[in-house]
Amino acid sequence: MSAKIIDGKEIAAQVRKEVAEKVAELKKNGITPCLAVILVGENPASVSYVTGKQKALAEVGMADRSLHLPESTTEEELLKIINELNNDKTVHGILVQLPLPKHINEEKVILAINPKKDVDGFHPENVGNLVIGKKSFLPCTPHGIIVLLQKMNIETNGKHAVVIGRSNIVGKPVALLLARKETNCTVTICHTGTKNIAEITKQADIIIAAAGKPHTLTKDMVKPGAVIIDVGVNRIPDATKKSGFRLIGDCDFDDLKETASFITPVPGGVGPMTIAMLMQNTLEAAE
Repeated sequence: MSAKIIDGKEIAAQVRKEVAEKVAELKKNGITPCLAVILVGENPASVSYVTGKQKALAEVGMADRSLHLPESTTEEELLKIINELNNDKTVHGILVQLPLPKHINEEKVILAINPKKDVDGFHPENVGNLVIGKKSFLPCTPHGIIVLLQKMNIETNGKHAVVIGRSNIVGKPVALLLARKETNCTVTICHTGTKNIAEITKQADIIIAAAGKPHTLTKDMVKPGAVIIDVGVNRIPDATKKSGFRLIGDCDFDDLKETASFITPVPGGVGPMTIAMLMQNTLEAAE
């Protein structure tokens, strides 16, 4: 048995197309959805993420108010810019690319963003609404994972989902979304403190690997027919590549694709969905 590869690029393109159609409708009524992405410094991964976001904004027809600030930007200067964007009625979404330089307090910055413009879904008000199941901006990667499962018609009702990782960005929110009535999974969260992790993952119908470490999930840890969603993005040296490295996930893809029923590749699985859901959130903020 060979797993069906979940093509995140294709599904993300569908989502962006649907968003673009709704953006065109809003523009007829004189509203152009607008996202401000703020990047501080020159972190190479962050620069490439922001470039991807800018390309997506152009593709769906949204206004791009991206700001690239020098590494030396003070916390005070950044908070002042966020405040101006909060008060600018033509800007619907604000996203500050993390991580920030060490001298800036990330928590303070997230708190400064108006929750109604927090298209990343990181503000405590949006996180609280996610926990109690009220409508809010959902964090883009976890939401993208749920959409992948839905679009692939993967049965979630009553299934046992195991989430590896407990970060605020992926692990915790995706566990909450999987446990919601509409998804209806029974959820177990594993992390660095979990003993005998393989015993737990072997029981899983769906595994979300978001540990941020290569080879976290191997073939001997998975029961035949499980669904595997790999959130990890790890750079490993590769002399055959022009960049000198290649990207791999948290799962042993080649090994697992013989065991799983569905699996996401890295790159091209969860990654494109993150940006697509950001476009979706910005659209909702404008609406």
